[in-house]
Amino acid sequence: MANAETALKEATTIIDGAVGAALVDYTSGMALGTIGGGKELDLNVAAAGNTDVVRAKVRTMEHLGLKDEIEDILITLGTQYHLIRLLKGRGNNGLFLYLALDKDRANLAMARHQLKKIEAELEL
Repeated sequence: MANAETALKEATTIIDGAVGAALVDYTSGMALGTIGGGKELDLNVAAAGNTDVVRAKVRTMEHLGLKDEIEDILITLGTQYHLIRLLKGRGNNGLFLYLALDKDRANLAMARHQLKKIEAELEL
């Protein structure tokens, strides 16, 4: 089992094309941990902004009466993929992993698979 710091480090080292990663509490919009990013990708700003994305999707699903769970949300930009993976399991309600990927270096299918594996090993 990995803690948050180990999980984020693993996400940015084993996932090809990873630019940065964050563990985010979407009830508050706060990043509980970040790694990578830089001046062109402020992960704290990304955490707060992507919290709004998650909240909007959860609200929309409620309005539609969908009785399902979000696995992940993909945002495709010109040069990057942004992947939001909501955490499931005991004590993980209200948390998501956020991963930014360089589109030219990333394999999206593998990134999703590896992020799911990291989630499964994460213990908070």
